[in-house]
Amino acid sequence: MKALIASVIALVPALMLAQPAAAATKEKPAATKKAAPAKKTATKKTTAKTAAAAAAGAGVAVAASGPASAALSPEALVLADRVHTGRIGCELGQHVNVTKDGSNPGYFIVDGKGFKFHMAPVTTSTGVVRLEDKSAGAVWLQIANKSMLMNQKQGQRLADECMSAEQIQVAEAIKKNPPQSLLESPAAGK
Repeated sequence: MKALIASVIALVPALMLAQPAAAATKEKPAATKKAAPAKKTATKKTTAKTAAAAAAGAGVAVAASGPASAALSPEALVLADRVHTGRIGCELGQHVNVTKDGSNPGYFIVDGKGFKFHMAPVTTSTGVVRLEDKSAGAVWLQIANKSMLMNQKQGQRLADECMSAEQIQVAEAIKKNPPQSLLESPAAGK
């Protein structure tokens, strides 16, 4: 069952990307008729630049709203309500923007300098908030006092020590009243 769901999740974005490409090829003859006089005056170099800019702009529009995604389980939707959103400051002056995907309930767009991921919540046995972009190998982990973004395919952290306003409050409370160590518990001394 998990393999079937994973196959569907992997296949749906590819199909959604193929549909706009097919629509673009259907509209291409009309666009070339209108652009034909411009080609006579324009050089091949500027036409190529214009086409590349149009393609890049179209790609940004698709990525900004996120690809159409499979519906999430009720547990994942509940988990999505716990995700901290907004501009979240991280160590070394970095920041990560976590925004809800308006067209896909429960999904998030996580972006920052040099990265952008479309992520879905994944339930965990520990209660940690975990968002994943399986195709890119990216994982956003959120605990009570901090968050981090990792790229599992590259084996590196993209952002660490990220703290929303709520997480900053928890971190300050932990500094004022540190939790008792498991090694220093009253049962350990007996």
